[in-house]
Amino acid sequence: MALLLLRHLMANITILGGGPNRSTTQIGKHSISLEWFLPALCCFFSLSTGCISDESSQVDQKTKLASKDNVKMVLIPSGEFLMGDADEGTRHPVYLAPYLIDTYPVTNARYRQFMQATEHHSPLYWNNPQLNQPNHPVVGISWNDANSYAKWAGKRLPTEAEWEKAARGSLVGKKYPWGDEIPDRSRANFGGLEEGTTTVGKYPPNGFNLYDMGGNIFELCSDKYEWDYYKKSPRENPSGPETGDRCVARGGSYRSSEYYLRCSSRYDIFKIVPSFIDVGFRCAKTPIVSNAPSK
Repeated sequence: MALLLLRHLMANITILGGGPNRSTTQIGKHSISLEWFLPALCCFFSLSTGCISDESSQVDQKTKLASKDNVKMVLIPSGEFLMGDADEGTRHPVYLAPYLIDTYPVTNARYRQFMQATEHHSPLYWNNPQLNQPNHPVVGISWNDANSYAKWAGKRLPTEAEWEKAARGSLVGKKYPWGDEIPDRSRANFGGLEEGTTTVGKYPPNGFNLYDMGGNIFELCSDKYEWDYYKKSPRENPSGPETGDRCVARGGSYRSSEYYLRCSSRYDIFKIVPSFIDVGFRCAKTPIVSNAPSK
C-alpha cells in the first residue's frame, strides 16, 4: 500500500525553477521547496518500507507523556551531523544517540507550575508585563534554576551538540534553522524588532517541527563553555568540558543581532547569574528504549 502511494506521489511531481540555490517541487496544484520535500520524501519511504522504523518503534511512547510539565517533545533520530561553521573553521562531524527535545522553550506558565510544586524562588523580571505573559518563554533564570526545573520535570538540559542538531532541522550546511535566507520579522524575534519576548510558537517551525530555535531568547545548554572545545571534543555524544564557571547559550534573542541566530553561533554566560533579560531554556530527555521485538 505504501509503495502504491509513493508511485502515485512520484507520478504527480514536477520540478520547478526557484530563486538562487533553491528549487521547488509541484505535487498536483501545490508547490513546496525541494529543500524540505526531499528529506520528507526520504523519511516517508524509509518509514513505509520499515528501513528506519526499528529505532522509532523501540522508543517507549510513554516517555513523551511521563514528564511533569506535559510539554510535547520531538524525537530526534540518532545519526551523524555536521556541527559548527565551515567559514569559521569549526565544522566537524558529530554522532548523537536519539533524544527527545521540547517543541517550545519553557514558558512562564510551566515555570509557575514548577515554583508552586517546589517552592522554588521566582525569576527576575517576574513582574515585568513585557516578559511575564503565560505563553512567553521564562527569562531571568540561572543555569542552576534551569537544571532544577529540568530535574523536577524528569528531564535535563540539552547538550550543545543536541541543541545544534535540533536547530538545524536536518538541513545540511545552512546558516539558520530555516535555511540561508536573511532573517526578518516574519522568521524570528531579534534585533529589537519587538520590545520584549513574544509568544512561543509565533514564528514558523524548522524541519523538525521545533519552534523558536532562532531568536526570542537565548537557550541554555548543559555544557560548560570553552572557546576551543571543538578541538578536543569527542566525535560521539560530546557533553562539554568537565569544569568551568560559564555555560553555553544558543539561538539568539529579541535583543541580539542576526549573527547569534545562526545554528552554529555560541554564546557564554556565568552559570550562577540570573540577571539576563533574554535568556531561557528548553528541556531534553533521553528516551526509554524498549527491548521488546518490533512487530
